[in-house]
Amino acid sequence: MMMGAKSAPSLASVSASIMTSASNSTSKSSSAAHITVLLNEAVDALNIKPSGIYVDGTFGRGGHSRLILSRLEKSGRLYAIDRDLAALAEGQAIQDARFHISHLHFSEINHLASNNNLTKVDGILLDLGISSPQIDEGERGFSFRFDAPLDMRMDQTRGKTATELLTTISEQQLGKVIKDYGEERFAKQVARAIIKERTDGRAITTTGQLAKIVASAIPKIEPGQNPATRTFQALRIYVNSELEELSLILPKCLNLLAEGGRLVVISFHSLEDRIVKQFIQGEQNRDDLPARFPVKAIDLPQPRLKAVGKAIKPTALEVKQNPRSRSAVMRVAERTAIA
Repeated sequence: MMMGAKSAPSLASVSASIMTSASNSTSKSSSAAHITVLLNEAVDALNIKPSGIYVDGTFGRGGHSRLILSRLEKSGRLYAIDRDLAALAEGQAIQDARFHISHLHFSEINHLASNNNLTKVDGILLDLGISSPQIDEGERGFSFRFDAPLDMRMDQTRGKTATELLTTISEQQLGKVIKDYGEERFAKQVARAIIKERTDGRAITTTGQLAKIVASAIPKIEPGQNPATRTFQALRIYVNSELEELSLILPKCLNLLAEGGRLVVISFHSLEDRIVKQFIQGEQNRDDLPARFPVKAIDLPQPRLKAVGKAIKPTALEVKQNPRSRSAVMRVAERTAIA
């Protein structure tokens, strides 16, 4: 449903508010302003049409959405998605007739389109991974910095918690999850230690308990990194099916984008970025025929997407102001006229 019907705020007032928020230092309290990564770069990459229709597939705390709204005129529309209830509440507080937010996983973007009679949109933004508030709110169970229930769900209304998954997963499968999603070289040792804890009759129910188990299983600790970092990342990705979600939404974005529409994706680790990069390359270079296959160039499959520029990373200044932005990579693609 539309969130209110107030007149659109002026571009100057909204932009000033966003930039002030973005320049504030990070706070560990749950009420603190979330620093949006690649804020201007991402919204600039959407190439906003003032009367266009846009989708923010990962609303978070609304930094990108507010800047998009500041560039839309009265006839423009912005539809946002988030699976996190706290993010949903933040979005529902925006009183703007041009704005609509839905409680959905972004792979359910087709539901957003059908529920709002959208056939084509002019741009889609995906800011992947976990948000600072999710990390900094200990009760969410994402961080080893707090001893809290081991939940890790981005959507608190559905799915199994990390604790529930760890009660049934096999040692072999757990090792694969930690190796593939956490890129942890000691994945087998970590999985073995976790399963031993379980078989000894001790359910793994808190972040602190899990962090201690992981630390005891890793023989060599990387300087400057908590030994539980990679395992926590792996379990979070697994609990939330993050890579599956990403693989599902990308082709749906392709179908929803109008000719000239932009797809902008910000990734925070190589697993995500690889999926995005390969998807764009695959849609841009669709000639998968054998070499020297007798076919005219005009008859070859034509690109449905074209990459816009090279991958963009945060500036040194942004990383200094917000260290959590250091691993971000943004890729941009534009929809062609090819069906």
